[in-house]
Amino acid sequence: MSMSVKDPAELQGIYERRFKAERIAYRQRLWQTLVAEVFQPRIGPQAAVLDLGCGYGEFINQVRCGTRYAMDLNPKATEYLDPTVKFLFQDCSERWALPDRSLDVVFTSNFFEHLPDKLALKLTLLEAARCLKPGGELIAIGPNIKYVQGAYWDFWDHFLCLTEASLGEALENNGFVLRRAIPRFLPYTTIDQPAYPMAFVRLYLRLPLLWRFFGKQFLVIAARK
Repeated sequence: MSMSVKDPAELQGIYERRFKAERIAYRQRLWQTLVAEVFQPRIGPQAAVLDLGCGYGEFINQVRCGTRYAMDLNPKATEYLDPTVKFLFQDCSERWALPDRSLDVVFTSNFFEHLPDKLALKLTLLEAARCLKPGGELIAIGPNIKYVQGAYWDFWDHFLCLTEASLGEALENNGFVLRRAIPRFLPYTTIDQPAYPMAFVRLYLRLPLLWRFFGKQFLVIAARK
């Protein structure tokens, strides 16, 4: 079996060291801006949304929709999730505790690289396809190994290397139709980086030309067949 960080206690320790309180607060503000500027327009007011690998709930806490789910193996995630978010404490490559065709959107950011191998990713995508309604979307952000290169290995819990092309191919092979694949979207990481004003972040998001210079993470959107 491939090596991976699946022990909840180890995961909790990794993220407590990596994300201090002030950085978590900044990331909450950052994701409030990202959701408002980019993702909320794709999500209907009655939609059922799952945040896959939710971390501290930076995305799912900001989304306005009918039903909100979050999945993670870090037990500390529940301390940060809004009380209305339903938490699924489980391995994403095993059967999800959700009915068939019960979701409108599966969102994931900086998560697939933590999976141990391509089989785990395949099983996860198959579960997403099972739980999404026909036409429902999977939205994924992640480090693009083409542009991140050696810095990818600065994090102990990084395993699976992906590009927008390889993830797009995986999606098309496992129940999805690719709708959009942007190779350069966001910068690589917020760790050890300045806490930029949100006005600067909004300007960056509205000027895709800047993505070509600073973007090192892909944005991939696919629909369930």
